Order: sequence, then C-alpha cells, then structure tokens
Amino acid sequence: MGEANGSSLTPRCFILNGIPGLEAAHIWISLPFCFMYVLAVVGNCGLIYLISHEETLHRPMYYFLALLSFTDVSGCTSFVPNMLCIFWFSLKEIDFNACLVQMFFIHMLTIMESGMLMLMALDRYVAICYPLRYSTILTNTAIIKIWFATFIRSVLLTIPFTFLIKRLPYCRGNLIQHTYCDHMSMAKLSCGNVKINALYGLLTAILIGGFDILCISISYTMIIRAVVNLSSADARHKAFSTCTSHICAIVITYVPAFFNFFTHRFGGRTIPHHVHIFIANLYLLLPPTLNPIVYGVKTKQIREGVMKLFCREKESLNL
Repeated sequence: MGEANGSSLTPRCFILNGIPGLEAAHIWISLPFCFMYVLAVVGNCGLIYLISHEETLHRPMYYFLALLSFTDVSGCTSFVPNMLCIFWFSLKEIDFNACLVQMFFIHMLTIMESGMLMLMALDRYVAICYPLRYSTILTNTAIIKIWFATFIRSVLLTIPFTFLIKRLPYCRGNLIQHTYCDHMSMAKLSCGNVKINALYGLLTAILIGGFDILCISISYTMIIRAVVNLSSADARHKAFSTCTSHICAIVITYVPAFFNFFTHRFGGRTIPHHVHIFIANLYLLLPPTLNPIVYGVKTKQIREGVMKLFCREKESLNL
C-alpha cells in the first residue's frame, strides 16, 4: 500500500480472487465461459463482416445491428480474457490503473449496449410507422450522429465512476472478491465514505435503464398501434416479424441485468456470494453470445446473406 494524493491510501494493485469458495473448480467453471466467449467473438465478428460485405444488408436496421455487435464483442473482451487468466493460470494481480480502465470500459459498454437497443427500437418505429420516409429520416449521417450521441452519453456517465473510485482511501486490503473490476467491488475495499458511490451507481442504473426502457416501450406502443391498423393479416405478420429479433435481444439483455441488479441489492444475505458472481458474469456474457444466434435464426435477410457468402466463397475456391 502506498500513499498518494496526500492522505489517501492507494494500493499499487488489486487481487482479483475469481469465484471465492470454488477455487478448486475454476478450470471446470472456465470451460463454459470460454465457449461462450468464443461463440460471442465469432458470431459478432461474423455479423459485422457479413453486414459490411453484403449489399442487401446495407440498411439502417443492419447498421445498428453491426454497431450492437461491435459493442457486444468489445464488452466481453474487456473482461473475459483476464477472467480466464485468473481461472487457468492464477494470474490474479491487476494494476490499480488497469483495474480502473477495465471498470470504465465494462460500465461504459454496458450503458452503450442499452443505448443501442433503444436506437434499434426507434429504427423499428420509423420503419413501421413512417415506411415511405424511412430512408430519408435514417440517413447514414443521421445514424452516425445518433450513435455518436449515444457513445458520448455512455462516456460522460461513466467518467464519474473513475473519479469516485480514485478519491477513496483504501485501507481494507486489496483483495476483490470478483472476476473483474466492478465499481462497488472496488469501493467496498475503502474505509472512506462510499455513500456517494452507491448513490451514483444506483441513480445511473435507474436513469439509464428507466429512460431507455421508456423509449423502447413508447416505440413499441406506437408500432403495435400502427400494425393493428393494417388491413392485411399478411402485412401485420410481416411487420411484427421484423421486430421479433430485437424483442428477443431486449429480453436477453435486460432480464439478466435486472436480475443481477436486484439480487445484488436485495438478496445479499440470502443468495451466496459465488452465485452473485456467476450472475454478474452471465449478465455481461449472455447478450454477446446469444444476440448473433437470435438474429441469425430469426432474420431471413441475414440467413440469405450467409448462404450467398458461402456460395461466393465456394465459387472462388473452385476457380
């Protein structure tokens, strides 16, 4: 422990303990996490490649999907490799500043993913409620601007976490009972006042989750109203089918997130700590793993794009 900033005690490094109480099973626990990570990287990178190379997918809906895939693969890469090093090689030590950087990216990309789901709901709203103006409203310039605004929102809301952690004196050791650097896991090692940390974390989760879910709910309320007013049953089915993948992505993202949020704050004494850590890892890893599968299965244009890509590669190999 070394002194920094006058009276504040700042550790040189933290020790990430993995899943306490299950150290002997770390190798076996790592296997499903590693498998999910490989699926997430391959699936999301495959989607990004497909959307960038297939002209029929050069539409706003798929641009947003590519941005979501980029956010997902960045999010899981920010912590899974380090977690696997803990499980496989017992490399538990992480520099204090590196821990701050990891915490920043995990929280920033989590907020970013929520924002992307909101933008994708707005995309479906424009596509179904204003189909004739869809291409003029969601131009490439407009997509870049709203993505950049979502990115800036994520960064600005995450920056205070870094300063709130750096201001704290650490005199309760440097052992973090987690697989990655989390804001409150780090704050709990401080002997200072962490009420502001807890309050800011709670307000950020409620405001971001509440605002994004409100926008998604309003978008789908308007979509349902527009679809119900369609005269043709086939047109109603086609309109709803374009939303099913996105609805699945919303469920995959928000259900584990809220489950993790409420169990962490209200189930602390009844739920074992290692279960909390499992849930925290799954809530970050499930969406990147399942989103490409959901969109690949549910979206006809993506399935057709994959077949075209494979046929093109096969033809080039035969030449």
